[in-house]
Order: sequence, then structure tokens, then C-alpha cells
Amino acid sequence: MYPAGFDLAASAYQEMMREGFHPDFSPSIRNQLAAIEARPTEISRNSLRDLRDVLWSSIDNDTSRDLDQIEAAERVSNGIRVLVGIADVDCVVAIGSPIDQHAASETTTVYTAVRNFPMLPEALSTDLTSLGEGADRVAIIVEMVVSSEGSIGSTDVYGALVRNKAQLTYSGVGAWLEGWGKPDTKVGSSNELASQLKLQDEAATALRNQRYRLGALNFDRVETSATIRNGAVESIAGMKKTRAHDLIEDFMIAANETIAKTLKVKSVPMIRRVVKAPERWARIVELAAGYGEHLPAPPDSGALNAFLERRRAADPLHYPDLSLAVVKLMGPGEYVMSRPGADDQGHFGLAATDYTHSTAPNRRFADLVLQRLVKATVAGQGTPYSEDELNSIARNCTLKEDAARKVERAMNKRVAAVALRNRRGETFDAIVTGVTPKGVFVRVLNPPVEGRLMRGEAGVDVGDRIRVTLLATDPERGYIDFGR
Repeated sequence: MYPAGFDLAASAYQEMMREGFHPDFSPSIRNQLAAIEARPTEISRNSLRDLRDVLWSSIDNDTSRDLDQIEAAERVSNGIRVLVGIADVDCVVAIGSPIDQHAASETTTVYTAVRNFPMLPEALSTDLTSLGEGADRVAIIVEMVVSSEGSIGSTDVYGALVRNKAQLTYSGVGAWLEGWGKPDTKVGSSNELASQLKLQDEAATALRNQRYRLGALNFDRVETSATIRNGAVESIAGMKKTRAHDLIEDFMIAANETIAKTLKVKSVPMIRRVVKAPERWARIVELAAGYGEHLPAPPDSGALNAFLERRRAADPLHYPDLSLAVVKLMGPGEYVMSRPGADDQGHFGLAATDYTHSTAPNRRFADLVLQRLVKATVAGQGTPYSEDELNSIARNCTLKEDAARKVERAMNKRVAAVALRNRRGETFDAIVTGVTPKGVFVRVLNPPVEGRLMRGEAGVDVGDRIRVTLLATDPERGYIDFGR
């Protein structure tokens, strides 16, 4: 057992406060929420298309209730028309209101294994502004025609009334899309829904292949999933992406690019999502050389992806290790304010010159801001934010995203420390994930947990594969110590 009285949920709250978050909702927020629930915001339906008869569906995690997107598709003469519906949070949360001010400060929902800390009150994010099954909702529609080669032709962005007909999960449809598992009950009982998802998968596959041809990176990372009941950690295991994850990711990338390009064409200042060329490109080149491969001296996403694909084919078992190392060496993304006509950096990992975050307004403030910019542009109105305001928002979103990663990483370590408490002295395969002034950090491959290398750290670098022994765990501090 971990120390008596140690509360993982309380620890998560303390970690949030330590990193500068204020997760509690104020009385003014509760008052605004009560007013919204008592008298829902009146929406003018005259300017909205009625798309409630469309066979919309959503795919998300098993426990997700804050549903930001729904999807639909139909075959047309020049390809597949893809519709992505994004929850219209702005129609309920006014700029400058107490809820909006709180969201602007927090900027993101923080997910930990033991407790989630929502950016918006759950009565909104999991109900009134969530695209849950069977509910009539207002959404921003991103419409794209995807050719058989994966290029995006005509696009449109507009508001509509929608109704999610099938709330699905990655676990329920992922294996079925891959051809080896049984479908979700809803899918299995509806030929129309099954055909719809197959068509979405066809469009998503075309989009994905086109991105890779343009040089986007194809990573294969293993995420950690903990089983926790009544506050007790029962197990921790790896969870790999499925084809259902890919489908949603492909559609969201395409929708985000479409939103960015729409605002760019209209010469509207906006917030972009960028990932700069890796500062540690030389180490990536060195990693490739260790496999007998050559990468050019200047950063080149196309050459990197070609190398990664060759390694995936040659050694699929250890490819996630290489993916993790490259991700760490690339560094995190950031939000930047973009002026009309500016030649801004793009997204290195996606090989995209125009990219933003706009598809998760229930969970990220940057997306809510982009939604407001899009709605104002579509309506022919002036921008609701000045360039100075957008610059300030972008900086705060980047800072809080970094802080959220620290919270999630700290809590993952605490949960892992509890899960490994009885395995001291065992040896594990690991990969070096960080070499910093604070120490050398490694990720054990099975179970997929991170810790610090306390012994034998000399001479190792990011990407090295080593054997480590578990020396000690400290759940309260989130310490997992390994040695060689």
C-alpha cells in the first residue's frame, strides 16, 4: 500500500494549484451558470442550416462526455464530402463574462488519471455545449470535399443545427475498422451507420496518405492507461492508437487547416498552432545514423518521415521507442498570433503551413477564440479581438499548456509509483527520454512509465535503449528511481 492518508485526487488538486491553475469556479460563475440553465441562450435559427437529419456520429474515449465534434460524409462526383461539426460554445459563453474570463485564465481542461479539471463548468462542457447523442445543438460546420488522392478541394464554413445520432467510442469501432474485431452494438445494428463510418474511414485514409506524401510525420506512441477504482490503482498498461483514433485525428487536422486558411484568405488576425523545426535536429540525425541511415543537415520533415517509415517496416516492435525519442527531440508546439500577410512558421510535424486549433472549444480556450473569429468572419463582422489581445491570449495558452503537461506528467508518475510499489528490484527495458541539468530520465517500455536514472547515467542521450532496475518509488513526490 502507498502511505496511509495519501490521496491521489487531493494530490492532483495541489499539483494544479502549484502550477498556477485555479480550478474552483467562483460564485459569479455559478450565478452565470444558473442563469444559463434557467433560460438557455436564444439562438436565431434564421441564419442556421438545419442539418439534424444528417447521420452524424462521434467517436471519443469510453468515458468522454465533453464532446466537441461530430462527423458525417457522403460520396459526391469529385470525391467524398466530409462534414465536421464543432460545438458552438460561443453561443452560450459570451466574451468577457465570468465563465469566459475563467476559461481565458485556465485555457485548457487538464486530464489526470484520478481527476479531470474542466476549463468550463461541467454543466456546459458535458451537457449544454456538448454534442451528446440525441440532443439538438448549434454547431460550426467545416465542409470539405476530399479527392481520391487526399487533396482538399472546395470548402465551406457555416453555422447549423445538428443532432448526434450515434455516440461511439474508439474501443467500440477501432478494431472493427481494422477488420479484426466486432463493431459497436449501434454500428452492428445499422447498415447505414456502418456504411457511413466506412466512407469516413476512406476519406480519412486518403487525407492521411496525402499528408505523408507532403512530409508529415507518422508517429506511433504508446499512451498510458491506469485502472483506478475507489481511489486505488489496480493496474497500469499501454494503450495504442487504433484506426478510429486515426480517423478522428485526420478529420480534425483537415478541419483545423481549413479554418486557418479561411481566416488567412479573409486577412483576419488569428492564433496559429506552430511546431518549429527541431532545435535538436543534430541528435535526430545522429539517431538515424545509428540505424545506418542518412538525414540532411538542415531539418527536413519529408526525409525524417521516410526514415521513420523504413524503421516502422523493419522493426515494428520497437518503432514506438524511436517515435518517442523523436517526439521528445522535436519539442512542444506553441500558439502564436498571426497578422494578415505575415510569413509565419508552420507545423513541422504535420508539414502544414497553415494550421490552428479550432475543433475543441469545450476543452481549449484557443479553440473558442478561433470559433469567435470564424463566426465574425462568416457573418461579415469585425474581429472580436485586437492583435494585442490575440498575442496575449496565445502566450497564456502556451504557458498553461506547458503547465498542464507538468500536472499530467506529475500525476502519471504518482499513479505509476503506486502501481510499481511492489516491483522494486525488477529489471526493465527502457528508452532515454530526457537529458537535462536536473538529471537523466527514462521511460520503461512495459509497463510504459517514466522515471529518473539515478545510477549509471553517464554517457547516455535521448533515444538510447538501455536495461534498468527499479530502485525505489515515492508516490507522494511522484518519484520512480531506476539504475543501470
